[in-house]
Amino acid sequence: MAKDSSSHRSDTLVIGLMIFGLCFGAGNLIFPVQLGRLAGGATSWAGLGFLLTAVGLPILGVVATATSESRSLYEMTSHTWRGWATFFTCLLYLTIGPAFAIPRTATVSFEIGVRPFLAEGPMTIPLLVFTLIFFTLAFLVALRPGRLLDWVGRFLTPLFLVLLAVLVVATIVKPMPSDASRAAQPPYTQMPFLQGVLDGYNTMDALATLAFAIIIVDAIHQVGRTSRRQVASQAATSGIVALVALSIVYICLMFLGRTSLPTVPEADNGGTVLAETALHYYGHPGEILIGAIVLVACLKTAIGLIAACAEMFATMFPRAMSVRAWVVVFSIVSTLIANAGLDAIITWAVPVLMFVYPLAISTIILGLLTPWLGHDRTTHRFVTVFVAVSAFFDLVRALPVNLPGASVITSLGTAALPGYEAGFGWTVPFLVGLAAGIIASRARRNRDPLEGGAGRAGNRRQDPGASPAQDIPEADLESVR
Repeated sequence: MAKDSSSHRSDTLVIGLMIFGLCFGAGNLIFPVQLGRLAGGATSWAGLGFLLTAVGLPILGVVATATSESRSLYEMTSHTWRGWATFFTCLLYLTIGPAFAIPRTATVSFEIGVRPFLAEGPMTIPLLVFTLIFFTLAFLVALRPGRLLDWVGRFLTPLFLVLLAVLVVATIVKPMPSDASRAAQPPYTQMPFLQGVLDGYNTMDALATLAFAIIIVDAIHQVGRTSRRQVASQAATSGIVALVALSIVYICLMFLGRTSLPTVPEADNGGTVLAETALHYYGHPGEILIGAIVLVACLKTAIGLIAACAEMFATMFPRAMSVRAWVVVFSIVSTLIANAGLDAIITWAVPVLMFVYPLAISTIILGLLTPWLGHDRTTHRFVTVFVAVSAFFDLVRALPVNLPGASVITSLGTAALPGYEAGFGWTVPFLVGLAAGIIASRARRNRDPLEGGAGRAGNRRQDPGASPAQDIPEADLESVR
């Protein structure tokens, strides 16, 4: 029986809240607060630039998944080479998963939500106890991916929004005394809009939406939208809900940061501003409030990342382990890293992120261009090669040690790649690769019209052999779950 329109609206809202909840972690609380604090009178322009990329890019990631009619990042990148799709997907998931982002959700929760209430002294045992509890909760929820929509979309995200509203509404109803015309501070003194664009771009939240694509599609299937066209439509409309929610929350946090300076003059980051603001309005219970906000923000992100990593690896390697086994592995690894050596791993994870990010953005753009380009392998391959070469320069620049020849490589990148120092060195190579790929593809089709016509039809709607994700029998897909 078809669902009525009110049920469809409810599904759209819940899935949209799930997308928001998965993407919005503790770091997203801090960035806009710091922007509002430093931008001062230029907050409007800086904030507009920030929203353009911090909200626009992640939502474009959702839309690109829908437009390309793909079920996951693995499927989106499989139009290059199968080996590359496996390598790139593993690299992205491991970096923003158990090697970096998942352990960090626990350590940030501990530092902000628990440590202020503990006596001074060694934190090794308290951190161990906390991470065991934290990842046990995340493990139990991620173990049942079929309930992820309920836990994140219907429970944890609304709870997070209510807790955050308790803090933010107080700053709006009774603003802290501030000078609305206060001059902007560096780096917002010149071209605040562009700086806001850079700040939003550097949150790297677009990586998260690509990683979460597989569980977003699963959630859409759960509400009865199963065809590729239905999934694409539902992902796009739910993405709009997430866009609105992200924009509203970011604007409120920027306002909080802008009005906080006279009351919180010595804070050195957005996290301190939030904690001091909560203390200003609610006294010591405010410390509990901010701890709860950060804990819920981190927990829902950890649940989503563990579930997404497990689902993706079980799909890529169906005969290795089941989804449940991967959940166990990623939960244990994240717990170990959170307690031993996270800082060292982060040092090396950042260069990998700098390499992955331009490739992820190019994947999103190619997904958005699917209605015009199809899944043309030649174009995808040209773009991937050109962007990968430029991304290598970003990787070298971010390395924690000065390797032999690194200065020569970075100097070459600065000279040869426009926008390299701002993190946009990949844009010109992307455009060159796109143009070269389109020209090469058309030349190949002109040489062999029969092959070109058949290939074009196959590009428009992927054939069963085109994607490694579809090589897996349906029975195997069910078994790994």
